[in-house]
Amino acid sequence: MKAQELREKYLDFFKEKGHAIIPSASLIPENDPSVLFTTAGIHPLVPYFMGENHPEGKRLTNVQKCLRTGDIDEVGDTTHHTFFEMLGNWSLGDYFKEESINMSWEFLTSKNCLGLDKNRIAVSIFQGDENSDEDKEAYDIWKGILEKENLPLERIAKLPKENNWWEMEKGPCGPDSEFFYWVGDGEAPKSFNDDNEKWVEVWNNVFVQYEKTADGKYNPLVQKNIDTGMGLERTLAALNGLDDNYKTELFWPIIEKIEKISGRKYGEKSDEEYIESGEKFWVDIRKSMRIIADHVKAATMIIGDEKGIVPSNVDQGYVARKLLRRAIRHGKILGLETNFTQEIAKVVIEIYKQVYSEVEKNKNVILEELEKEEDKFRETLNSGLAEFNKIRLKLEDDSDDIRQKNNAHLIPGDISFRLFSTYGFPLEIQREMAKEKGMVIDEKGFEAEFKKHQDLSKTASAGKFKGGLADDGEETKKLHTVAHLMLEALRRVLGDHVMQKGSNITSERLRFDFSHSEKMTDEQKKEVEDIVNEQIEKNLSVEVEEMTLEEAKVSGAMGAFESKYGEKVKVYTIGDFSKEICGGPHAESIGNLGHFKIKKEESSSAGVRRIKAILE
Repeated sequence: MKAQELREKYLDFFKEKGHAIIPSASLIPENDPSVLFTTAGIHPLVPYFMGENHPEGKRLTNVQKCLRTGDIDEVGDTTHHTFFEMLGNWSLGDYFKEESINMSWEFLTSKNCLGLDKNRIAVSIFQGDENSDEDKEAYDIWKGILEKENLPLERIAKLPKENNWWEMEKGPCGPDSEFFYWVGDGEAPKSFNDDNEKWVEVWNNVFVQYEKTADGKYNPLVQKNIDTGMGLERTLAALNGLDDNYKTELFWPIIEKIEKISGRKYGEKSDEEYIESGEKFWVDIRKSMRIIADHVKAATMIIGDEKGIVPSNVDQGYVARKLLRRAIRHGKILGLETNFTQEIAKVVIEIYKQVYSEVEKNKNVILEELEKEEDKFRETLNSGLAEFNKIRLKLEDDSDDIRQKNNAHLIPGDISFRLFSTYGFPLEIQREMAKEKGMVIDEKGFEAEFKKHQDLSKTASAGKFKGGLADDGEETKKLHTVAHLMLEALRRVLGDHVMQKGSNITSERLRFDFSHSEKMTDEQKKEVEDIVNEQIEKNLSVEVEEMTLEEAKVSGAMGAFESKYGEKVKVYTIGDFSKEICGGPHAESIGNLGHFKIKKEESSSAGVRRIKAILE
């Protein structure tokens, strides 16, 4: 089965079950400061799990492009990816566990759908803890299905919260039931073992029935919801009898390109000696190829997104940078001493251009940014590798300076930070290199240096990569509403070419990216402030209407990222001043917003400026 056939089968199946097909949202979340990327299909839908009405109804389905960095160290095996596609279906206060589980089973096993071998499927449910009881309802539903199919009940595993509970830092959450498929040779074992890597997770049904509060309590939601996700890459591998996702059509052309430019073969002997800065160690050729394929693909999708983010030292741009630099280092392991990321990105674009047209549209930007980033890192790569080796030898030779941790030499945080700040070595690369040499990084020391120097935004630290619900408090609503006023004011002052390119809003401040190639003058900033504050003083009302996308265009509503919209959209109108397609949340009127003040205006990327503003 081809990837596009799987996408279409999935969407067609759930459309027949009464689900509206909605498009993939951007990889860059809208107004969610607690997470850098869209990590699951639920991210753009959180308000609707809390009770807000979705324009397309209570049953939804889509294929969502996602990006996760939480298990980046696992990338290099056969199943983990940074960028991936999630096939999902949602019930917003409509059907619940029984109908959800039965639909999932039907899609996976029916001959008209995927036709997976029922004898190779196992499932897991939440075993319960001090906050919530065992999910007996899900167990009983599965028990009925397995007994009907004459399958062993040992295929139902009761697992703890870390395995079978889905939540963000706060907001909608609940127990889940995961589906696993046996990809090993021969018959599947009678019972399911979560530790056996031949049992590959392909689908997860989350029963969203609680709300986690800021103080860690779990309260019942006003409505019970379903949130499901099926990994396209893993399912495609299972359908085609592959135990390696990198052999699917979504990766194999990339692997073939790496083979061609490196002169190495993916299937050749795994362990091979590699010399780096005069030191020998053993590496896995296939692992290096997988890391290159995955990381360049992910960086390509970040840069090529409709809200395209270029490599930098802050936020999403830092993720793109560290992915590329790790890929470049593994390219060097394979003998690639000249730039190669452009050639791989071209293959990635070819794979995805029919599904995500933005990567083809932004092809030139992608290739230019990759070339610049690779040139920049190669300038310091060799000297950085030599410096790392020099540090390692000094720590080993200087008996007074040897520091032990778990019987491995500890590289001090200040030295690690110097490798980062001087040579551009992200922590992930250092961690990997240290492990290869039997050492570890003092990561707490690194973070202390990192914060002290403030060379990067603190969002590049590990904490920012945890999922979380965007703050939808009153102050955030006010700043979101004033963003509409500011955009219109920018267009009146700078010109109609100004369009929103991204935003990040917290309860304290507004950060807003917009298309404009020149630095704003003090006079222009003051004029924008005056226009916005003049509208606030008028105390205009904020009205919302639901209409089709075409009707919204005819009405004159602005929409920054049209490809993410469904057939129906929400249009927010502020008096006779502003009309935009947007998802919310907003203040009901603007008279009490406060005094608008631009604190900073700076470059974000080529042709994009960034404003940081507050309400006083």
